[in-house]
Amino acid sequence: METRVELTEADKVDQTLGEANLAHPKGLYVCFFTEMWERFSFYGLKALLIFYLTDHFLFSDLEAANIFGNYFALVYALPLVGGVLADRYLGGKRAVTFGAILLCLGHFGMAFEGQAAYIDDLGNKVESTGLSMFYLSLSFIIVGVGFLKPNISTIVGKLYDRNDPRKDAGFTLFYMGINIGAALSSIVCGYVGTQYGWSYGFGLAGFGMLLGLVVFLGGQKHLKGFAEMPDKQMLTESLWWRFTREHLIYAFAIVMVMLVALVIGDHQVVGGLLGFSFVAIAVWLVWYCIQEVSLEVRQKLYAAVSLVMMSTVFFLCFLQSGSSMNLFADRVTDRVLFGVEIPAPMFQSLNAIFIILLAPLFAKSWQWMIQKGVAPSTPMKFALGLLQVGLGFLALVMGLAFSKGDQQVAMGWLVLAYLLHTTGELCISPIGLSMITKLSAGKIVGLMMGLWFLGSAIAEYIAALLAGNSSAEQLGLTQHQSFTLLYTDIMWIAFAGAALTLVLTPLLKRWMWDVD
Repeated sequence: METRVELTEADKVDQTLGEANLAHPKGLYVCFFTEMWERFSFYGLKALLIFYLTDHFLFSDLEAANIFGNYFALVYALPLVGGVLADRYLGGKRAVTFGAILLCLGHFGMAFEGQAAYIDDLGNKVESTGLSMFYLSLSFIIVGVGFLKPNISTIVGKLYDRNDPRKDAGFTLFYMGINIGAALSSIVCGYVGTQYGWSYGFGLAGFGMLLGLVVFLGGQKHLKGFAEMPDKQMLTESLWWRFTREHLIYAFAIVMVMLVALVIGDHQVVGGLLGFSFVAIAVWLVWYCIQEVSLEVRQKLYAAVSLVMMSTVFFLCFLQSGSSMNLFADRVTDRVLFGVEIPAPMFQSLNAIFIILLAPLFAKSWQWMIQKGVAPSTPMKFALGLLQVGLGFLALVMGLAFSKGDQQVAMGWLVLAYLLHTTGELCISPIGLSMITKLSAGKIVGLMMGLWFLGSAIAEYIAALLAGNSSAEQLGLTQHQSFTLLYTDIMWIAFAGAALTLVLTPLLKRWMWDVD
């Protein structure tokens, strides 16, 4: 006979609170959909960019790789500036909103193609009339991402307590939102851009960013005030004539747009700026650690910086996707499926699709392993991520080896590589975002989030150097030979990074103190 136990009112309250504590904050979903549409615009551009550079502007593979690398390096570097300005003055709401507006301007500007470049009767290249507008539009996007990207992630971190066990799972779900936008845009913008025209593909990307801005502004009540400015009086005080500090920050951003437009085509200048930024932030962190009296805070920063360096190794491998792997899909991959040829840009969606499918599984797995006491530490997750990205490039090398002569590489090898890269990414990217918010002192979390993206910027710059200097036209090799050489080198870089991280794991775990 079944016995029914009546719950007291106190029991019902405890049960309700327990269920509420398992749920994620509603603000997570506001950030989820905002970032989803921002990534729709970002990855829509990424899917088309390398082909736009080589087909519309007639850049060589080396020139296209350098411009591609400059763009993405600056995209990942500028969050350092946006993170600091939001931490000290603007707050998340203003920084994200302003960044979204700049992004809309940039993406809609990309819809202006101008006349395509062409080779005249004398064999000289005549530049496209849209080249100046192209550089300016990319610059609006770069600065816009600098204001939006670090601060939307920081808001997610603030929605949870420092050691909330839901935090890693929350960031993994947030990362899934990013990749829903990436998957949709790579398929939709990639298809529309190649089949109907560049301007239509880029225009769709701009429309996605506009939707993201609407979602963010409409969901402010769910962010619990974590996105507000830190000091209203400091932000609104007049500094020069009638211009407040807020006005001057926005003016500074527009000046940055113009400066970026001037340097984006010069790979050496961009490399110098990245190097200067790295040295400057390193000196500042040394000074901060000297001033900081707490051993725990210092060692947590040591651990965070070490893991940022390991993530840089991961991303210099992983970020071949938009440049050399896009060209790999276009030039040496058999893309015919059931009698239909798949446009090369659409393969960019594989990484995002795999994340959508696997992110909930990884989130649940981390939670289950935590409950069982068998969860790998953050450094161990980084080592696993590096190992898997190396295996992904091993798959591409094997695919090239199995294709005899100049035969097309079977599509399955490229799909397998994207799958392995994705499982590696899920061990590093969302975990890294969560790690930064856990290990950073509260007053510099935006700066440290910017440092995380600066590591990705340096990685993208190196990735472009590797891809450009290993191109077939540079080495005088066949496409198969040049891709084999490039991907073999990258494979060994990834394996070496995994081994080093594994060796350093015990030390990093001690430096992390109470953070897993």
